[in-house]
Amino acid sequence: MAGGWAKDGAVQEQIDASVADAVKEARSRIASGASRETCEECGAAIPKARQEAVPGVRLCIACQSERDSSERTRSSFNRRGSKDSQLR
Repeated sequence: MAGGWAKDGAVQEQIDASVADAVKEARSRIASGASRETCEECGAAIPKARQEAVPGVRLCIACQSERDSSERTRSSFNRRGSKDSQLR
């Protein structure tokens, strides 16, 4: 049951949209195709073992680690808009 001006099921629609966005983002980060022999960012050689272990690898370990750490610090958009989250 929705309250106020919201229609029935509005909360579930927001949850579904958040999950769909997260799945879409995760799928976009999955590498595909042939692995590169050199890093796209720094040009360093990518070890053969990494190329075989990670299909479609584009970055060396150092650049991939840097990218992963910067993605973790990125904040996500709060679709819930609850009063508790707005006060923080």
